[in-house]
Amino acid sequence: MEGVPSTRLFLALWPDPAIRHALRERRDAWDWPRGASPVHTDKLHLTLHFLGEIPSERLPELRRGFQVPFTPFTLSIGVPKLWPHGIAVLEPHEEPPELLDLHAKLSAALLALGLQPEARKYRPHVTLARRANNAAVPAQAPPLVWKIDGYALVESKPGDGGGYTVIQQY
Repeated sequence: MEGVPSTRLFLALWPDPAIRHALRERRDAWDWPRGASPVHTDKLHLTLHFLGEIPSERLPELRRGFQVPFTPFTLSIGVPKLWPHGIAVLEPHEEPPELLDLHAKLSAALLALGLQPEARKYRPHVTLARRANNAAVPAQAPPLVWKIDGYALVESKPGDGGGYTVIQQY
């Protein structure tokens, strides 16, 4: 599809300003090694599905197709972990069934739109930094209580100067 305008997309739980501030504080509690790349505050989120490059002409169809009913829930997040390849994350204390149900409903929506969900097991998390090999994992702080009553379709702009733009809130 060379030459066809495309948009890099993902579906995410998008934090409100108070949760974003709390996530920033958790990120800043780490002692990052030289070369680590902490995620900019305005990019902190919890991915539900990564879609990748999609032809931009499909955006109206996708905006409608990702509207799925779900039960609002509370996410208790705050378990700091260092994953392989230097990915520093905050994981939930538990995976609420409502989160897994929302993920499954969005998987079905992807399939209905002719898109393929990722095959690997879903591991909910907020990425705090990349290239963070050898970072000292801080002590676990009290959980952040994140009330989830919506999600977002988000565009990821390429390049170092790129940012995220929320295309649709659900």
